Amino acid sequence: MRFAHLVAGNGAPPRLAVLIDEESAVFLDEILEDAPRDLQDLIERGPAEVDRVRAFADRARGSGMSATATAEVEFASAVLRPPAIYAVGLNYRAHADELNIVSTSAPTVFALWPNSLAGHEGVTEWPRSLSTEVDYEVELGVLIGTPACNVSVDDALSHVFGYTVVNDMTARDLQFSEQQWSRCKSFDGFTPTGPVVVTADEVPDPQNLRISTDLDGERMQDGNTAEMVRTVAQLISFLSRSATLQPGTLISTGTTSGAGYSRDPQVFLVDGSTVTVTVEGIGELTTHTRVTRA
Repeated sequence: MRFAHLVAGNGAPPRLAVLIDEESAVFLDEILEDAPRDLQDLIERGPAEVDRVRAFADRARGSGMSATATAEVEFASAVLRPPAIYAVGLNYRAHADELNIVSTSAPTVFALWPNSLAGHEGVTEWPRSLSTEVDYEVELGVLIGTPACNVSVDDALSHVFGYTVVNDMTARDLQFSEQQWSRCKSFDGFTPTGPVVVTADEVPDPQNLRISTDLDGERMQDGNTAEMVRTVAQLISFLSRSATLQPGTLISTGTTSGAGYSRDPQVFLVDGSTVTVTVEGIGELTTHTRVTRA
Protein backbone atom coordinates (compact mmCIF):
# COMPACT_ATOMS: atom_id res chain seq x y z
CA MET A 1 0.00 0.00 0.00
CA ARG A 2 0.94 3.59 -0.55
CA PHE A 3 -0.13 6.18 2.00
CA ALA A 4 -0.09 9.96 1.74
CA HIS A 5 -1.28 12.96 3.73
CA LEU A 6 -3.35 15.05 1.35
CA VAL A 7 -4.79 18.53 1.70
CA ALA A 8 -8.10 19.02 -0.11
CA GLY A 9 -8.83 22.72 -0.01
CA ASN A 10 -6.97 25.82 1.05
CA GLY A 11 -6.42 25.82 4.79
CA ALA A 12 -7.82 22.32 5.30
CA PRO A 13 -5.89 19.92 7.57
CA PRO A 14 -3.96 17.00 6.03
CA ARG A 15 -5.96 13.78 5.84
CA LEU A 16 -4.63 10.25 5.51
CA ALA A 17 -5.28 8.65 2.14
CA VAL A 18 -4.33 5.45 0.38
CA LEU A 19 -3.32 5.68 -3.27
CA ILE A 20 -5.41 3.58 -5.64
CA ASP A 21 -3.04 4.19 -8.55
CA GLU A 22 -0.49 6.80 -9.64
CA GLU A 23 -3.18 9.45 -10.18
CA SER A 24 -5.91 8.82 -7.62
CA ALA A 25 -6.39 8.26 -3.91
CA VAL A 26 -9.13 7.50 -1.40
CA PHE A 27 -9.37 9.31 1.93
CA LEU A 28 -9.60 6.76 4.71
CA ASP A 29 -12.16 8.81 6.62
CA GLU A 30 -14.50 8.37 3.62
CA ILE A 31 -14.38 4.57 3.61
CA LEU A 32 -13.80 3.69 7.27
CA GLU A 33 -15.57 4.37 10.52
CA ASP A 34 -13.10 5.36 13.21
CA ALA A 35 -10.44 5.92 10.55
CA PRO A 36 -6.89 6.68 11.75
CA ARG A 37 -6.38 10.43 11.67
CA ASP A 38 -2.88 10.17 10.23
CA LEU A 39 -0.15 7.65 9.48
CA GLN A 40 1.24 7.86 13.02
CA ASP A 41 -2.16 6.90 14.41
CA LEU A 42 -2.40 3.99 11.95
CA ILE A 43 1.04 2.66 12.87
CA GLU A 44 0.37 2.99 16.60
CA ARG A 45 -2.85 1.00 16.28
CA GLY A 46 -0.77 -1.95 15.13
CA PRO A 47 -0.71 -4.63 12.39
CA ALA A 48 -4.38 -5.58 12.83
CA GLU A 49 -5.42 -2.04 11.95
CA VAL A 50 -3.15 -2.06 8.91
CA ASP A 51 -4.84 -5.28 7.77
CA ARG A 52 -8.27 -3.68 8.26
CA VAL A 53 -7.26 -0.66 6.21
CA ARG A 54 -5.81 -2.90 3.50
CA ALA A 55 -9.08 -4.86 3.22
CA PHE A 56 -11.18 -1.71 2.87
CA ALA A 57 -8.72 -0.17 0.41
CA ASP A 58 -8.80 -3.31 -1.73
CA ARG A 59 -12.59 -3.24 -1.64
CA ALA A 60 -12.63 0.42 -2.67
CA ARG A 61 -10.15 -0.28 -5.45
CA GLY A 62 -12.25 -3.12 -6.87
CA SER A 63 -15.63 -1.43 -6.51
CA GLY A 64 -14.99 1.49 -8.82
CA MET A 65 -15.58 3.82 -5.92
CA SER A 66 -15.11 7.49 -6.71
CA ALA A 67 -11.55 8.54 -5.89
CA THR A 68 -9.81 11.89 -5.53
CA ALA A 69 -7.39 12.91 -8.28
CA THR A 70 -4.00 13.58 -6.72
CA ALA A 71 -3.51 16.44 -9.19
CA GLU A 72 -6.37 18.28 -7.47
CA VAL A 73 -4.95 18.15 -3.94
CA GLU A 74 -1.73 19.11 -2.18
CA PHE A 75 0.70 16.71 -0.52
CA ALA A 76 1.69 17.35 3.07
CA SER A 77 4.73 15.59 4.48
CA ALA A 78 4.33 11.82 4.24
CA VAL A 79 5.35 11.72 7.91
CA LEU A 80 3.61 14.18 10.24
CA ARG A 81 4.12 13.26 13.92
CA PRO A 82 7.15 10.98 14.20
CA PRO A 83 8.28 10.34 17.79
CA ALA A 84 11.86 10.83 16.55
CA ILE A 85 13.74 11.58 13.36
CA TYR A 86 17.20 10.06 13.09
CA ALA A 87 19.55 11.03 10.27
CA VAL A 88 22.69 9.12 9.36
CA GLY A 89 25.66 10.96 7.88
CA LEU A 90 28.51 9.62 5.77
CA ASN A 91 26.71 6.35 5.04
CA TYR A 92 27.91 6.26 1.43
CA ARG A 93 31.70 6.17 1.24
CA ALA A 94 31.81 8.23 -1.97
CA HIS A 95 29.88 11.05 -0.27
CA ALA A 96 32.17 11.00 2.77
CA ASP A 97 35.17 11.16 0.44
CA GLU A 98 33.81 14.09 -1.57
CA LEU A 99 33.20 16.06 1.65
CA ASN A 100 36.69 15.23 2.91
CA ILE A 101 35.26 13.79 6.13
CA VAL A 102 36.70 10.56 7.52
CA SER A 103 34.00 7.98 8.24
CA THR A 104 34.32 6.60 11.77
CA SER A 105 33.95 3.04 13.00
CA ALA A 106 30.39 3.82 14.18
CA PRO A 107 27.57 5.52 12.24
CA THR A 108 27.37 9.31 12.39
CA VAL A 109 23.91 9.94 13.85
CA PHE A 110 22.11 13.22 14.51
CA ALA A 111 18.54 14.39 15.04
CA LEU A 112 16.32 16.29 12.65
CA TRP A 113 13.65 18.57 14.11
CA PRO A 114 9.96 18.11 13.21
CA ASN A 115 9.56 21.72 12.02
CA SER A 116 11.77 20.74 9.07
CA LEU A 117 9.20 18.29 7.63
CA ALA A 118 7.62 19.41 4.36
CA GLY A 119 5.56 17.96 1.52
CA HIS A 120 5.92 17.20 -2.16
CA GLU A 121 5.78 20.25 -4.46
CA GLY A 122 6.14 22.55 -1.47
CA VAL A 123 8.19 25.73 -1.26
CA THR A 124 11.07 25.83 1.22
CA GLU A 125 12.12 29.35 2.14
CA TRP A 126 15.09 30.70 4.09
CA PRO A 127 16.81 34.09 4.48
CA ARG A 128 20.02 34.76 2.59
CA SER A 129 21.51 36.17 5.80
CA LEU A 130 21.29 32.72 7.40
CA SER A 131 22.81 30.65 4.60
CA THR A 132 24.03 31.04 1.03
CA GLU A 133 25.19 27.41 0.71
CA VAL A 134 22.08 25.25 0.90
CA ASP A 135 22.59 21.78 -0.57
CA TYR A 136 20.40 18.84 -1.61
CA GLU A 137 20.73 15.17 -0.55
CA VAL A 138 18.55 12.33 -1.80
CA GLU A 139 17.98 9.72 0.92
CA LEU A 140 15.95 6.59 1.54
CA GLY A 141 13.67 7.11 4.52
CA VAL A 142 12.75 4.17 6.75
CA LEU A 143 9.65 4.20 8.97
CA ILE A 144 9.58 1.94 12.03
CA GLY A 145 6.37 -0.05 12.52
CA THR A 146 6.82 -1.95 15.78
CA PRO A 147 9.03 -1.17 18.79
CA ALA A 148 12.65 -2.13 18.17
CA CYS A 149 14.85 -2.59 21.22
CA ASN A 150 18.27 -4.20 20.93
CA VAL A 151 17.22 -6.10 17.80
CA SER A 152 19.58 -8.21 15.73
CA VAL A 153 20.51 -7.36 12.16
CA ASP A 154 18.66 -10.48 11.00
CA ASP A 155 15.45 -9.36 12.74
CA ALA A 156 15.70 -5.62 12.07
CA LEU A 157 13.70 -5.39 8.85
CA SER A 158 10.73 -7.11 10.48
CA HIS A 159 10.26 -3.89 12.47
CA VAL A 160 9.94 -1.71 9.34
CA PHE A 161 6.50 -0.36 8.44
CA GLY A 162 7.53 1.21 5.17
CA TYR A 163 9.80 3.47 3.16
CA THR A 164 9.67 7.00 1.81
CA VAL A 165 11.83 9.54 -0.02
CA VAL A 166 13.70 12.24 1.90
CA ASN A 167 15.57 15.33 0.71
CA ASP A 168 18.02 16.07 3.54
CA MET A 169 18.64 19.73 2.74
CA THR A 170 21.73 21.17 4.41
CA ALA A 171 23.12 24.65 5.06
CA ARG A 172 26.76 23.74 4.42
CA ASP A 173 28.20 27.01 5.74
CA LEU A 174 26.57 26.31 9.10
CA GLN A 175 27.46 22.62 8.99
CA PHE A 176 31.18 23.31 8.84
CA SER A 177 31.12 26.17 11.35
CA GLU A 178 29.30 24.39 14.19
CA GLN A 179 30.01 21.27 16.23
CA GLN A 180 26.70 19.56 15.53
CA TRP A 181 24.63 18.94 12.40
CA SER A 182 21.03 19.22 13.59
CA ARG A 183 20.55 22.99 13.17
CA CYS A 184 22.06 23.20 9.70
CA LYS A 185 19.63 20.52 8.49
CA SER A 186 16.53 21.57 10.43
CA PHE A 187 15.51 24.95 9.06
CA ASP A 188 11.77 25.14 8.44
CA GLY A 189 11.03 22.92 5.44
CA PHE A 190 14.53 21.44 5.17
CA THR A 191 13.29 17.82 5.35
CA PRO A 192 10.83 17.32 2.50
CA THR A 193 9.38 13.82 2.79
CA GLY A 194 7.14 11.79 0.48
CA PRO A 195 5.12 12.04 -1.61
CA VAL A 196 4.09 8.66 -0.14
CA VAL A 197 5.06 6.00 2.34
CA VAL A 198 5.24 2.59 0.67
CA THR A 199 4.63 -0.39 2.95
CA ALA A 200 7.56 -2.76 3.44
CA ASP A 201 5.91 -5.65 1.58
CA GLU A 202 6.28 -3.66 -1.67
CA VAL A 203 10.04 -3.17 -1.17
CA PRO A 204 11.57 -6.65 -1.05
CA ASP A 205 15.18 -5.39 -0.92
CA PRO A 206 15.93 -1.90 0.41
CA GLN A 207 19.59 -2.43 -0.55
CA ASN A 208 18.89 -2.48 -4.28
CA LEU A 209 17.18 0.82 -5.06
CA ARG A 210 18.43 3.44 -7.49
CA ILE A 211 18.48 6.95 -5.97
CA SER A 212 18.95 10.22 -7.84
CA THR A 213 18.67 14.01 -7.69
CA ASP A 214 17.74 16.38 -10.51
CA LEU A 215 18.29 20.12 -10.04
CA ASP A 216 16.46 22.33 -12.56
CA GLY A 217 16.38 19.37 -14.94
CA GLU A 218 20.05 18.38 -14.62
CA ARG A 219 21.05 15.08 -13.03
CA MET A 220 23.27 15.78 -10.01
CA GLN A 221 23.23 12.54 -8.01
CA ASP A 222 22.86 9.00 -9.32
CA GLY A 223 23.55 6.04 -7.07
CA ASN A 224 22.14 2.91 -5.48
CA THR A 225 21.33 1.95 -1.91
CA ALA A 226 23.65 -1.03 -2.45
CA GLU A 227 26.49 1.50 -1.88
CA MET A 228 25.54 2.08 1.76
CA VAL A 229 28.38 1.59 4.23
CA ARG A 230 25.84 0.22 6.71
CA THR A 231 22.62 -1.37 5.51
CA VAL A 232 19.14 -0.42 6.66
CA ALA A 233 19.10 -3.51 8.87
CA GLN A 234 22.47 -2.66 10.39
CA LEU A 235 21.38 0.92 11.11
CA ILE A 236 18.17 -0.21 12.84
CA SER A 237 20.09 -2.74 14.91
CA PHE A 238 22.72 -0.16 15.90
CA LEU A 239 20.21 2.55 16.85
CA SER A 240 18.05 0.12 18.81
CA ARG A 241 20.90 -0.79 21.16
CA SER A 242 20.79 2.53 22.99
CA ALA A 243 17.18 3.64 22.53
CA THR A 244 13.97 1.78 21.75
CA LEU A 245 12.85 2.85 18.28
CA GLN A 246 9.19 3.68 18.72
CA PRO A 247 6.53 3.06 16.05
CA GLY A 248 6.55 5.93 13.57
CA THR A 249 10.23 6.77 14.03
CA LEU A 250 11.78 8.02 10.79
CA ILE A 251 15.36 7.12 9.87
CA SER A 252 17.02 8.96 6.98
CA THR A 253 19.80 6.69 5.79
CA GLY A 254 22.37 8.93 4.08
CA THR A 255 23.15 10.09 0.56
CA THR A 256 25.32 9.16 -2.37
CA SER A 257 27.97 11.27 -4.12
CA GLY A 258 27.20 14.32 -6.24
CA ALA A 259 26.29 16.85 -3.56
CA GLY A 260 26.57 20.46 -4.64
CA TYR A 261 29.16 21.37 -2.02
CA SER A 262 31.75 19.00 -3.48
CA ARG A 263 31.32 20.03 -7.12
CA ASP A 264 33.77 22.23 -8.98
CA PRO A 265 32.35 24.79 -9.28
CA GLN A 266 30.08 24.33 -6.29
CA VAL A 267 26.33 24.20 -6.89
CA PHE A 268 23.83 25.37 -4.28
CA LEU A 269 20.08 25.87 -4.20
CA VAL A 270 19.09 29.45 -5.03
CA ASP A 271 15.91 31.47 -5.24
CA GLY A 272 13.65 29.67 -7.73
CA SER A 273 15.47 26.32 -7.77
CA THR A 274 13.47 23.14 -8.34
CA VAL A 275 15.00 19.96 -6.98
CA THR A 276 13.56 16.47 -7.44
CA VAL A 277 14.89 13.51 -5.47
CA THR A 278 13.89 10.00 -6.50
CA VAL A 279 14.07 6.54 -4.95
CA GLU A 280 13.28 3.68 -7.30
CA GLY A 281 9.96 2.01 -6.60
CA ILE A 282 8.97 4.58 -3.99
CA GLY A 283 8.56 7.93 -5.71
CA GLU A 284 9.72 11.34 -6.85
CA LEU A 285 9.78 14.21 -4.35
CA THR A 286 9.95 17.77 -5.67
CA THR A 287 10.82 20.91 -3.72
CA HIS A 288 10.84 24.53 -4.89
CA THR A 289 13.03 27.07 -3.12
CA ARG A 290 12.70 30.72 -2.20
CA VAL A 291 15.54 32.78 -0.75
CA THR A 292 14.64 36.06 0.91
CA ARG A 293 16.90 39.06 1.52
CA ALA A 294 16.18 39.29 5.25
